[in-house]
Amino acid sequence: MTTARELALNVLQSLETGKKHSDKILHRTLHNTTLNRVDRALSTALVNGVLRYRLQLDFIIGHFYHHDLEKAAPVLKNILRIGVYQILFLSKVPDWAAVNECVKLARKYKGERMSKLVNGVLRKITPESVTLEEWLKEKKPEEQLALRYSHPQWLIERWMKLFGKEKTESLLIYNNQFPLFGFRINRLKTLAWRLFANAGAAAEYQECNLENFFLSKDFNSLEPAVADGLLTVQNPTQGLACLLLNPVPGSVVLDLCSAPGGKATFMAELMQNKGQIIAVDRYDKKLPKIETHANALGITIITTVAADARNYQPELHPDAILLDAPCSGTGVLGRRAELRWKLSPEMLHELQILQAELLDHAAELLDEGGVLLYATCSIEPEENTLQIEAFLQRHPDFIADPEGLHLTLPGEYPGFDGGFCQRLHKSAR
Repeated sequence: MTTARELALNVLQSLETGKKHSDKILHRTLHNTTLNRVDRALSTALVNGVLRYRLQLDFIIGHFYHHDLEKAAPVLKNILRIGVYQILFLSKVPDWAAVNECVKLARKYKGERMSKLVNGVLRKITPESVTLEEWLKEKKPEEQLALRYSHPQWLIERWMKLFGKEKTESLLIYNNQFPLFGFRINRLKTLAWRLFANAGAAAEYQECNLENFFLSKDFNSLEPAVADGLLTVQNPTQGLACLLLNPVPGSVVLDLCSAPGGKATFMAELMQNKGQIIAVDRYDKKLPKIETHANALGITIITTVAADARNYQPELHPDAILLDAPCSGTGVLGRRAELRWKLSPEMLHELQILQAELLDHAAELLDEGGVLLYATCSIEPEENTLQIEAFLQRHPDFIADPEGLHLTLPGEYPGFDGGFCQRLHKSAR
């Protein structure tokens, strides 16, 4: 039978290639296992912990591994990372158990010789033998932050120029914390007081100063309410874009790059399920999830379309367009732990080009007097304010609403992810 540690190893190995999301792979893997609740929690902690602290873990392993760690097989590196994470971060796991289980994994996947190597390395690593602050003393500030909080150094250098050292360190700390679940109350089916008197009575939660949204660590107690369509899992930062667009009942709204549909369903709730929302996404396999969720919420005004948002031509003229553009995701690195290792300056540049193409096409689709809401889950100026400035130069018939601008940094408000949104109005030529 697959153990908790082996399951975590398999998930980490699956993430070595491609653009897969850790939460989706982990959810699917856990769904197909017979592990008990405690072991499931351990697997989840190991996957997320290793992904968050990978750079620091490798730095520490490098002080005890007398070969070139970069040349080691990925499975061997992940076994060592799992072991070191348990030793240094999971106080409830005895060191001997962490070592023994990782030695077994090494023997199974890499043979007897590698199991002896893993045993030798992990037995040298203890909270006392790891003097991280001492090892960091001679390094420059950006590298110290990169290793201490396990983020790419190039990203830290960017943020220090943009936000300064203190705010950057706050971002890094937030990204390594266990993120709270955001929940949106479905106003078509229930009210806040009724929800908490019934479905949410057993759940611990905290308010977040955004009406019909709240935060909680307790997903299990609230999962039945999600299944019943009383709640949607959505961070309040994601809801801000819909609130700024403020679609009115009876209007036609075009939601570009819609999947997984959280914003489309929220707009439908704001519209009291009156009007029409056209939810467009390039990948048709993502559309059934939008439809299924809309049905659970009692929403009937969403029509899904598989199309490229850069050239899609709707049959109806939209009164408003929401463009939730593909982006670097630097505002949600705490929620998508592996993403920090997949980003690069080159990827950021490619995304800027795509965002500009999407904005230009959205501008063509909108009639005079229409509203365009541009949103990202990024905190990078090139994807946000600078992208909007360039758009306004290309489209002088658009006006940026100064009261419709919102940039949220991760953790700036308790429980809020990072994100950006800007409301734009199309005026008469």
